[in-house]
Amino acid sequence: MKTFPTIKAVRTYITQGVGSGGDYHNVLRGHWLIDNSISVPMSKYEAYRASRTSWGLNVLGSFCVEIEASDGTTGFATGFGGPPACWIVENHLERFLIGADPRNLNRLADQMFRSTMFYGRKGLPVATISVVDLALWDLIGKIRGEPVYKMIGGAIKDELEFYCTGPEPTATKEAGFWGAKVPLPYGPDEGAEGMRKNIAFLTKHRESVGPDYPIMVDCWMSLTVQYAIELATACLPLNINWWEEVLHPDDISGYAIIKQALPQLKFTTGEHEYTKYGFRELIAPRTISILQPDVMWAGGLTEVLKIAAQAAAYDIPVVPHASGAYSYHFVVSQANCPFQEYLCNAPDGKFGPGNRGALPPVFGTLFESEPTPVGGKLQVSQLDSPEGGFGLVVSQRARQSVLIPGNTLVNPKVERPLAKAEEEK
Repeated sequence: MKTFPTIKAVRTYITQGVGSGGDYHNVLRGHWLIDNSISVPMSKYEAYRASRTSWGLNVLGSFCVEIEASDGTTGFATGFGGPPACWIVENHLERFLIGADPRNLNRLADQMFRSTMFYGRKGLPVATISVVDLALWDLIGKIRGEPVYKMIGGAIKDELEFYCTGPEPTATKEAGFWGAKVPLPYGPDEGAEGMRKNIAFLTKHRESVGPDYPIMVDCWMSLTVQYAIELATACLPLNINWWEEVLHPDDISGYAIIKQALPQLKFTTGEHEYTKYGFRELIAPRTISILQPDVMWAGGLTEVLKIAAQAAAYDIPVVPHASGAYSYHFVVSQANCPFQEYLCNAPDGKFGPGNRGALPPVFGTLFESEPTPVGGKLQVSQLDSPEGGFGLVVSQRARQSVLIPGNTLVNPKVERPLAKAEEEK
């Protein structure tokens, strides 16, 4: 190809209704992700313990970016951020994209990050950049007719193995996953009774799957150093494989205290950390056993590749948080990514009859077909779609009744000084 297409247009969307797109928690009431008892930072307040939606977990909703090249090829990606993310793209990030060569990923990522530093660095602005970055990778892959994983080093394995996060470890084991991660139900502010219930909860699950099947525990940023040490010590006989996100993301020194108290245990985190700068602080002390960036939040594939390189120098494994096919392409190409998480999207966490058949897609009905593990495994060949990119094709149903253009939501329109100056010439 003598001349590579440039970026012609950038479009944003939110999703109408529930169950489609990159916001994992935008699901129907009764779904285990939002209505099971799960310890979270807001568990401190009794009024907000019954449902995670009561304090606004799903308030932003899903968000999508579509980037069109000058030859008509489009790249598409989803994440979370809702209308605010659309606003950031439409009024801020678009200026760096229009007319650019999409292959200039490092420059575009750097420009988007630096230009949003005064209100970003973490959280929503970086999550927004992440979705733009994923759409760029998808676009390049579709122009080339090549899957993303082959553009970032190629496959280092033929098969990807999964553990599953959900409320039913017995169903997870029956479905063929190598391990099960369960959400911790009670937090420190629920006192001694909550501690007893947590131990009983984990004991029940250990008994249900046998002594050797790996069980991991997701604490979702909700514990204190002292509580984490007491809980993990009490559960030593249960052979917990790892304890995840036990502390507030910024309490990095707290992990050093916990690791000193329980050096034989694995503690993991990173789901709610952002960019190579944030992960640098987690990597350097060597107190974290596994890093878990979310490819749709931490800065996109461009940034997570940098994070993985940092971690590789310390022999720290990187196992992304969920993210569906975006993570699969990344993990199969990296030597320090041993396996991947599958976040169970079944409302009851049981997968339905047969268990080893097709599992619910991570992004719901957004895409025509989405690769999902079978028997806890995914063949890398499943990522070799004829479309290239991430191999995800937006469904006709989503085009017709799910996607709402973001430019209809952005109001008032922000004045652009550069554009105005051009008009006055």
